[in-house]
Amino acid sequence: MSHGRKPVAHTAGGRRDPIGLQLIRWSDPGYPAPLRAVAHPPQTLYVRGGWRPEDAHAVAVVGSRRASPYGIAVAEWLGRELARCGVTVVSGLARGIDGAAHRGALEGGGRTIAVLGCGVDVLYPPEHAGLARRIMRAGAVLSELPPGTPPLKQHFPMRNRLISGLALGVVVVEGRERSGAVITTDFALDQGREVFAVPGSIFDETSRTPHRLLQQGAKPVTRVEDILDELGLAVLRPLTGAGPAAALEGIEAEVYGQLDLQPRHPDALALRCHRPVAEVSRALTVLEVRGLARALPGQRYVRANVEG
Repeated sequence: MSHGRKPVAHTAGGRRDPIGLQLIRWSDPGYPAPLRAVAHPPQTLYVRGGWRPEDAHAVAVVGSRRASPYGIAVAEWLGRELARCGVTVVSGLARGIDGAAHRGALEGGGRTIAVLGCGVDVLYPPEHAGLARRIMRAGAVLSELPPGTPPLKQHFPMRNRLISGLALGVVVVEGRERSGAVITTDFALDQGREVFAVPGSIFDETSRTPHRLLQQGAKPVTRVEDILDELGLAVLRPLTGAGPAAALEGIEAEVYGQLDLQPRHPDALALRCHRPVAEVSRALTVLEVRGLARALPGQRYVRANVEG
């Protein structure tokens, strides 16, 4: 996707980076089609990785930086399942929900695009630099800001309008009062994009933004089909059959059947399964090794391979 331009290799911290930098101008044929239709599109995009025409089938997943374990699990699940359906996942590479959505998309073997509020050579936050390089190889990291631009507060509303502009719809997983996700949804509505929200606990302040959006008419999301059906997206790569969970037997199957996106302690699972805690703990270890369960802080577990 060079459009006749030779990619420029970037040097970071004295080491040569193999992911080249590309400039895509509004007049170039490879300029993302969804952005052409929004008000005040950026005239130049700085891209590391590659934009493809099929990335027009994209959904943005956004939310709180200080996300709950439930929010992280939901964002990873959504990213993974959307990717497995052939949908490109767009987010902002931030801590919390954004990073989880990108990781889920990569785990699902699909494409994901990270939109930055800084230069594409800055890779903010720094702990996501490795994640960003994985994204470059399975999608793109892009910005309208020139290389070297620092992640200043005023840049992020600009970044949010590109996140919504690149997507057919925006899913808000979590957000506190005055969350940046509200800015993204405002842009989405102005751009004619659909807005979705994930219900959460009424006692959790991270659920305030999605619950307010639901009151205002956002579409609730409890399964990936809620998004696909609303957007009229054909399943480009169908979800794979029953998956590895179909091979489970005995207590592993019982424990897996009790897991969902709500973090649960082995003691609670033992009560649900009417099994000794020691047996449930061993089953959880097996499920974790198989990639079907994910351990969270505080000895709590969620399902890591939610299907359908």
